[in-house]
Amino acid sequence: MHRSLLAPPRLVAAGLFVAVVGACSGDAATPDVDKTLGLPAMERPEGWSEARAELGKKLFFDTRLSSNGAMSCSTCHLPDKGWTDGKQFSQKVSGAMNTRNSPTLFNVGYQKNAFYWDGRAPTMEKNVAAAWKGHMGGDPEAMAATLNGIPAYKAEFEAAFGGEATGDTIVDAFCAFVRSLQAGGTRYDQFRAGDQSALTAEEQAGLGLFQGKAGCVACHTPPLFTDMLYHNVGIGMDAAEPDVGANKPHPEAAIGSFKTPTLRAVAQSAPYFHDGSVATLEEAVGLMCKGGIANEHLDPILKAFAARTISAAEQKQIVAFLKALTPQQTFTAPKLP
Repeated sequence: MHRSLLAPPRLVAAGLFVAVVGACSGDAATPDVDKTLGLPAMERPEGWSEARAELGKKLFFDTRLSSNGAMSCSTCHLPDKGWTDGKQFSQKVSGAMNTRNSPTLFNVGYQKNAFYWDGRAPTMEKNVAAAWKGHMGGDPEAMAATLNGIPAYKAEFEAAFGGEATGDTIVDAFCAFVRSLQAGGTRYDQFRAGDQSALTAEEQAGLGLFQGKAGCVACHTPPLFTDMLYHNVGIGMDAAEPDVGANKPHPEAAIGSFKTPTLRAVAQSAPYFHDGSVATLEEAVGLMCKGGIANEHLDPILKAFAARTISAAEQKQIVAFLKALTPQQTFTAPKLP
């Protein structure tokens, strides 16, 4: 759909980087950004509704949709951990371990195609269906029959979809809920909307570094704080058999490249990177400020700024700013029928 989603940009010239910073520094002033959330309007598929999202919210927390009756989507995507699970790797219902870290679900609804860390799923629906069946042992039609045997669920499916639950409508309900998860309304967003007191002096200094000297904005582009592209930052490339990442489904992407994660709610979503190998935000910022980990496939953006010297004090300011990207919202788990 968008070739740019499959191949990382090559902003190797300082002049190009300055242009990116200038273009991004006024993000909250653009007409299509909601100044309360600080986020653009989300394009949702035809048929999306609050009723479907509310139904999906219940299903998301319901262990009856797993083969062992002990796992739900929320097992690996917890609201108090930025919709991640706080673990390096999560365990499947089979007992096998995943080999990549559970990513945040915040703002996934803005993604147009290429889901997962490596972009192998073209739609959210395919991503969710695969995760449900592969991770939770979901049996779509059998579990739809179970839900139809629960009067409250049967009524909600009738109201939201005009019929009984099916494997497809369960997936659609999951996706409707995920598309409601928006990480907006942060103190950064309040600052961009005009409240200069929303960020401390240290956080404002961190924002300046983020947009300027440190170069973070080149890939973590506001207001979503991701370019949704693939970059090799060197993580895991020293393994005997490195994870090739996006290069497998998208050969035009560099070996060892992975999708740029959003930095919204990043303070809640440790550990970091596709393999969960970095435990703290401070370590993650330090690694990126050093230009990642050198390897033959390292992204040109990082190579171009490898000579940067970001002091420990400046790194602390960047971390302080990133913590201001934490959504100020509460979440109440649903009561299940």
